[in-house]
Amino acid sequence: MTEIDFHFNTPDKVHYACRLLRKAVGARGARVVVVAPPAVIEAIDLALWQVSPVDFVAHCRASAEPAVLSRSPVVLMDGDAGALPHQQVLLNLASEIPAGFERFERLIDIVTDDEDDRLSARLRWRHYADRGYAITRHQFQGSAAR
Repeated sequence: MTEIDFHFNTPDKVHYACRLLRKAVGARGARVVVVAPPAVIEAIDLALWQVSPVDFVAHCRASAEPAVLSRSPVVLMDGDAGALPHQQVLLNLASEIPAGFERFERLIDIVTDDEDDRLSARLRWRHYADRGYAITRHQFQGSAAR
């Protein structure tokens, strides 16, 4: 069953997501799919290209060629996570429940302190809890995410 983590009160989803991606890929060797609205995917893509060379995280868009997809530890997408080469970690920055989340080993949901974002997160939490998923809550701790 998919492990689910919620990270609450993050001040900046893009910055926090990039930090998590560097940690997951660099330290743990994880393979991650990021689901977000198109503007957020664009911001994450740009942010990942602007980090220092030692912090660079190899990534591609879900529309990349199959050979590129299979070699990229991070796949950025703004749609269904259907035909992907890996299903280890799904990082959700969208307000909806990501389609196909149950195929992943782990789902990480990032939530800001914005009231609308928190409200949609509560609905997602309830959806997962009603289906028997164990959920771990993480609270943003100031500069720890920077």
